[in-house]
Amino acid sequence: MAETVEELTVTYEDGGIETVKELDKKVLSKGAWATVIYKYQDWNRTKEEYGPDKFTIRRYQKRNGEYSQKSKFNISSEKQAKEIIEALTEWISEG
Repeated sequence: MAETVEELTVTYEDGGIETVKELDKKVLSKGAWATVIYKYQDWNRTKEEYGPDKFTIRRYQKRNGEYSQKSKFNISSEKQAKEIIEALTEWISEG
């Protein structure tokens, strides 16, 4: 388990293969509750290569000095990511 936000990751290994490869992350909030957005790729065992870029937002709660994941939202495609950006940009510019 991670003790700091900087240690949090979505990287995952299975059988010596990095099946989830973290490409980047941005910490959106820190503290007792942390929010992190990740850019990552999944390993395709059939093709033996990494798939397209994906994105996920994770919420972590810190208890007893360690962060544990409490929720996540997977952005299913680059198209959905762009739609989220467009909606947020529209709402922010209205304010």
